[in-house]
Amino acid sequence: MSSGKINVSVENIFPLIKKFLYSDHEIFLRELISNATDATLKLKHLTSIGEAKVEYGNPKIEVKIDKEGKKLHIIDQGLGMTLEEVEKYINQIAFSGAEEFLEKYKDTAKDSGVIGHFGLGFYSAFMVASKVEIITKSYKDEPAAHWSCDGSPEFTLVPTDKKERGTEIILHIAEDSLEFLEEGKIKGLLTKYNKFMPIPIVFGTKQEALPKPEDAPEDYKTEYKEVENIINNPNPAWTKQPSDLKDEDYKSFYRELYPMQFDEPLFHIHLNVDYPFNLTGILYFPKLAADLQIQKDKIQLYQNQVFVTDNVDGIVPEFLTMLKGVIDSPDIPLNVSRSYLQADGNVKKISNYITRKVSDKLKSLFNENRADFEAKWNDIKIVLEYGMLSEPKFYEKAGDFVLYPTVDEKYYTLAELKEQLKASQTDKDGKLVVLYASNKEAQHSYIEAAKEKEYEVLLLDSPIVSHLIQKLEADNENLTFARVDGDVIEKLIQKDDAQLSKLSDEEKESLKSVIEAIVPKEKYSVQLEAMDSKSAPFLITQPEFMRRMKEMSQTGGGMFGMGNFPEMYNLVVNTNSDLATSILNSENEEVKASLVKQALDLAKLSQGLLKGEELTSFVKRSFETLR
Repeated sequence: MSSGKINVSVENIFPLIKKFLYSDHEIFLRELISNATDATLKLKHLTSIGEAKVEYGNPKIEVKIDKEGKKLHIIDQGLGMTLEEVEKYINQIAFSGAEEFLEKYKDTAKDSGVIGHFGLGFYSAFMVASKVEIITKSYKDEPAAHWSCDGSPEFTLVPTDKKERGTEIILHIAEDSLEFLEEGKIKGLLTKYNKFMPIPIVFGTKQEALPKPEDAPEDYKTEYKEVENIINNPNPAWTKQPSDLKDEDYKSFYRELYPMQFDEPLFHIHLNVDYPFNLTGILYFPKLAADLQIQKDKIQLYQNQVFVTDNVDGIVPEFLTMLKGVIDSPDIPLNVSRSYLQADGNVKKISNYITRKVSDKLKSLFNENRADFEAKWNDIKIVLEYGMLSEPKFYEKAGDFVLYPTVDEKYYTLAELKEQLKASQTDKDGKLVVLYASNKEAQHSYIEAAKEKEYEVLLLDSPIVSHLIQKLEADNENLTFARVDGDVIEKLIQKDDAQLSKLSDEEKESLKSVIEAIVPKEKYSVQLEAMDSKSAPFLITQPEFMRRMKEMSQTGGGMFGMGNFPEMYNLVVNTNSDLATSILNSENEEVKASLVKQALDLAKLSQGLLKGEELTSFVKRSFETLR
């Protein structure tokens, strides 16, 4: 028997571990399972190179609860430790056995899957245990060892008679941590952190149906047998080669990741790179609504199949955090407790790689089956538009596949759009004007006015469209976007053939005075325009610049304070309309006022601006004219 003090540089490291190093106590199980996995994978490597003269077999890791004895057991069949190795690796905190192993076998162990880095994971057990025991036997022909510690620097280490190779960790659960003796709690932690560990993890048993005999009678009742309950999938899809997987395999893995998600993913992107860093994973494009209030934290970060976090900011470009899936890399730098990222040059390289890989996949999908890509556009556009605004490298490639749909469900790339519109929608100053609507129903009358002139109208309805078109205008000379309700169509795309007004300048001034006396000045600016006599007599528009700045301010950006700026509209009066003439020529002031109010309400109604008391009054007044 030997005893002594654990070799640490402070009098008692355990309170420090418990309070500062691991803020989340539940990760103790992740760390101990990771250690057991390391021990097993190390043995696998040593047997494969002939250094360990033992049978590797089909090892597993067992987790057992002894509720009555208030103990939790973690048992592996890995390489185990000798008395000397226990002294070295357990009693000298922060001396990482995994790190030493990788250094010793660096030429052959690069792809062994060994997880550990810091040598502190084992001591996380003291966050929940008042006493910890290790019973271990090395694959070497040496006596087994029994180590015990009660959470102070004092320990005992004695030989023991364990016969089987491997290690058993026994946690005597502390009174303030008895929740970790509950089956549901442990199952939840194993599922959260160890669902895809590379070694089978056994937790309890389950009933498995026996095959039905061929000669079974009609009233045969299914028989069951009790089998070990393996709670993990040691070979998840992302660890396999894309060539070995079919589309259904990817969908099946998606359901495994998100069992409560009932919609199928639109498509997937398989990440697989081994230089200049190691990274694997699968990203899925789910169906997304056209808003930015999308729940993030759906991409899971793993390190050698050990779950780390679902906060992947920094690794995954921000615009892709709206996706789902898995990323696994041993090269992502974590803090000592493997709980969050540390700043590192590799992180930016990984982020850039993911951006490029996603861009290439989108371009490939677009080229291979454009019709299918167009059909999925509304479900993915918010991610791509956000990517264009937030990620310069993505913006550079986006022109190859980002689409601009019309209200008639035709889809163009920006290059195609320019070519399609240049003949008809270039104004008198040589500027190409791209008309768009944000709501096909609400802006129907304006869209129809544009169509009458055979103009194309895009449907751009995402919440960040104002930011996007601002960027496109800045990067494309002689290109401007104008929403169809921003002005009368003749002014949105000004041509040389200006419409003549049938009213004289004096008549126009008189008409404007009449209307301004009735229309609220604080909300409407009256403008007289000579338009086609068949066009609407009164039209409400909102200046493009004011509306766009207001929208950008509301979603972050634009001019400071514009989001709270009061709504202002232009009331455009068609001087060539019969109504304009009727208002001007009427000698009855009440009739004039009635005509103006009714026309204004009709214009407001077409813009969805007539509401509440004003709408009630309008309906009542309209019914009265039918009597």
